[in-house]
This record gives sequence, C-alpha cells and structure tokens, in this order.
Amino acid sequence: MLPTDDDARTFVDIKTIKIIGAINRQGGINMMKRRLAGLLLSAGLIAQTLCGCGASSDSSSADNSVVADETNITGDAGEITILYPGEETPRFKEFLENEFADKVKEDIGLKVNMVWLPWDQYWNQKEIMLAANDEIDLYWDGLTNLASIVNKGQAQPITELVKTYCPDMMKVYPEERLKGATIDGEVYGIPSAYGPTSCISQLVCAREDLLNEVGMTDLKTPEDLKEFAKKVKEAHPELKGPADIIFKPLTRYYQDEQLTWVSGNEIAVLGEESGKIYSYYETDAFKQVAEFNAGMYKDGLYTDELTTQYNEKDARMQTGLHLWVEGSIGKDQEIIGNVRSNAPDAQLKTFLLAPEKDKYITTAGGEVLCVPYSAKNPSGAMKFLNWLYSSPENYRFCIYGVEGKDYEMDGDRVNRICTEDFFYEWMFRNKNYQVFASDVPQEYIDQYMSWDDNAKTSSALGFVFNNEKVAEQETAINELITTDFASIRTGFAPYDENYEAALAKLKAAGIDEYIAEVQRQYDEFIAAQK
Repeated sequence: MLPTDDDARTFVDIKTIKIIGAINRQGGINMMKRRLAGLLLSAGLIAQTLCGCGASSDSSSADNSVVADETNITGDAGEITILYPGEETPRFKEFLENEFADKVKEDIGLKVNMVWLPWDQYWNQKEIMLAANDEIDLYWDGLTNLASIVNKGQAQPITELVKTYCPDMMKVYPEERLKGATIDGEVYGIPSAYGPTSCISQLVCAREDLLNEVGMTDLKTPEDLKEFAKKVKEAHPELKGPADIIFKPLTRYYQDEQLTWVSGNEIAVLGEESGKIYSYYETDAFKQVAEFNAGMYKDGLYTDELTTQYNEKDARMQTGLHLWVEGSIGKDQEIIGNVRSNAPDAQLKTFLLAPEKDKYITTAGGEVLCVPYSAKNPSGAMKFLNWLYSSPENYRFCIYGVEGKDYEMDGDRVNRICTEDFFYEWMFRNKNYQVFASDVPQEYIDQYMSWDDNAKTSSALGFVFNNEKVAEQETAINELITTDFASIRTGFAPYDENYEAALAKLKAAGIDEYIAEVQRQYDEFIAAQK
C-alpha cells in the first residue's frame, strides 16, 4: 500500500538518509556520504533508480552553502539538470530538444537537462537520488515538506542567489511569498506557484457533465458526493467512480474550527480559533473522515487503488473514467485538456464543501523548487527561473510551447493546439502572466482573480516547523501513518476495528512529545510576530 505524497517512503531507509543529511550539513559532499548512499542503493534499489526518469525538491541550511562554488555563482549559465515528476510526452520531448534548447541557449547561454521520474516512483526515487548525491540542480517538492527537507540536508539556502540572479522574477513574484520558504532567516526554496491559495487542498475537482446528467447541480456535503457516486454508478457502470478519497476537503467539512496543517506528512494541525496544536489522527474530524470513507468502501463506491495507489490520483482523474479528485483553484482548467483526450464531452468544475465556513490563506503555495547541495550549477538554476518569469512570452513558451504551432493567442485568451503537457502550469503558475482558454467563462475568471479577497489569513502563515528535536519521533510516526493510519484514513481499514490499536502505537511512538514541540515552536513564532 502506497501512502500519501509526503509519507511515501516505503523503500527508503530514513535513518540512513538522516545520517547522510547530517554529514551533508557538516561538510556534506564527501566520500563517506557516497559510500553510505552506495550501501543504500545496493540493497535492491539500483534497478529502481535506473528505470526512473526525473524529479525535483527543496533547500536546506548548512555550513557548505551555495557560496562554496564560486565558479557557478559568477560564471556563465552553463548547464543544469532538473529532476522532474511525470511522463515526458512526445511533443514535449521534441520541444525540449529543439525550440526550447535553442531559445534558452541563445537567451542566457544555458543547456537544460531533464531527468524524469514517473509519478508512482517519484517520491521514493527522489529520496534515493538526493541521498546518493546525484548531480541535480533543481527539483520540485511540496512546500509542506520543507522543514523535513532542510533537516535532512536535501536543500541549500538560496537567499543570496535569489537576490543576485532573480531580479526579473521578483518583479512579478511578491517577496512576502518567500517567507513561506524561509527558515531562520534563510530562503530554502522558491514557492513557485503564485495565485489564489485560500482553501488550498480543500477543494473538489469534479465531472460537472456527469453531475448534471444525473440531475445534480452542486457538491456541498459528503452526502452530495455519495449521492453523485451512486447515481453515476447506476447510469454508467463502465466508469470507475472517484479518483481520490479527498481527505482534506472532507476534513474541512467535518472540522469544528479551521484546522491548518503545520508539520510534514499531515501529523499536526493548528486550531485557528483555539491556537492549539493537535495530532490530526486524534481529532474528531479524522474519525468522521475515516468513517465516511469506510462507508464509501462498504457501498462499493471506492476501489482499492484509491488506497494502494494513492499517489496516482491525478493520473486516474485524467483517464476520463473517474468522478472527482482533490482540487485547487484553476486545476479544473489545467487538466481539462488531458481529461477530454479520453472523454471528449467532459466538463470539470471546482466545488467547495461547507461553503458557508470561512476561507483561510494558510500557505505561500503548494509547490516549492529547491536546490540540493549536490547541485553543480545553483546559479544556473536561478538564472533559468529568472528567465522563465522574465516576460509573459517566456512564461507562455514554457507552459504552452511554440506560438502558432502549439498554441495561439486570441486577445488575452489562449487556444491550445497541442494539448500535451509542457512545463506544468500548476508548478510555475504566476497570476501576473496567467491566461485562460477561450471557452472559459468570464464569470469563472472573475471568481478566480477575486478568490482570496474575503479570505482570512492563517496565524501560521510563514511558520515552518523545525523537526530536529523530535526527528526520531517523527520517523516513527511517519512509519505508523504508512502502515496503519493511511489505510484507516482512506476507509480501506474500518475505523472501529483498527483505530484503538493504531492509536496505542502512535502514543508509544511519541506523538505527545512531538505535538508539544510543534506547540512550543508555534507559540514562539506568534510571540515574535507580536
């Protein structure tokens, strides 16, 4: 069973990686580290690494900071390697080797190499490649993982690099967003997607065409979701039901107060009204989410792959055979082309469960781009990002391809000729450059642009938990999430039959000490703000 994106570490020896991270922070890229990484890889993992193709991650504090490579900071752009998740499409491959390669070389003298990892391998292989000190200049990860990434020595501070090499990017990227990737005064990554963020991960992206077909117009409650799934199963037995168990949108519905995730792997949540840190897996909201999902399994509305292949939820949705997936503002428009390639009449719409509840801005974004210590050319990585954001033309070139060949502009709207993915829009989204397709209603655009207008700002915005003092407890807790709680959360293992035994293990793993440390750091953060 694969866990969530954050806890998919089944094949990785986390303690070995932590040893490597500690070595990295003390002097890092040396022969001992390579030997440790080699031992890790030799334990049956070499084949997995070789068959993968691409990924990316965040940055970390250490004595051997980016300044250690003076030639890369002051020299020509040269060559960079980007670790990237997903599958390289035929047109994107052609684009990278030709038009893209020519333009980036001409504009900034840079050669960009892409290393791809399929989504079902990305999280495990990324850990392995970073531990092995592979020469990666830029990689992607979730912003919520930043503290863990930093403490494992998987990312270097890039504060000075951003100041030196990203002047154009910072013209269209609010500087306060960098606070979401700042630890102890140092920036450790670029929160790369700049757009509306309130209720991030709390939304549902659903098949509106099927919703309307079965006589429904809205999804506001878990009961609405269940009714939708039942009706579509009766009308279209050939379809496969939901693509995702959407535990965060369901948590929004069931929570008594806003619960904001404040540590990696969904371990700890902040009650916005109480100011208290809770263990998510001990909240009443978790219990209700688990019980709802167990009911969906019992009624035959969920399939086992939602648990056993959780990380493939977005890929499932894009097959055109599924009903919904966890959403974000704009996601419906980002993936509609891929969905329609399999279901031509598909319509997608984003729904917010419990719309009457307050919306909160809890993060600087969901994505982060990081530079590991093994990077040969960190300045080149920053130059590439600066170039991408230096003009709307470069932005569209990376997201949509070649104008006139892959897309056309109709005023301020875009018409996609090629519907294959280029650089993921969700990873690089920028509100200042973002364009919408011609068939997107103006009402939708107006809602998107004003989505955050009445949102509340979380008191934890900018808070980054440092797990160093409870690293062992966090490792043990994460292992329990993988082996016990992930299956309870998805409903695969019924709550009533499995929870008490899992909770006893959680207590023995040190959850109370862990939560107390998060509370202590959060209280210090709030005091410093005042």
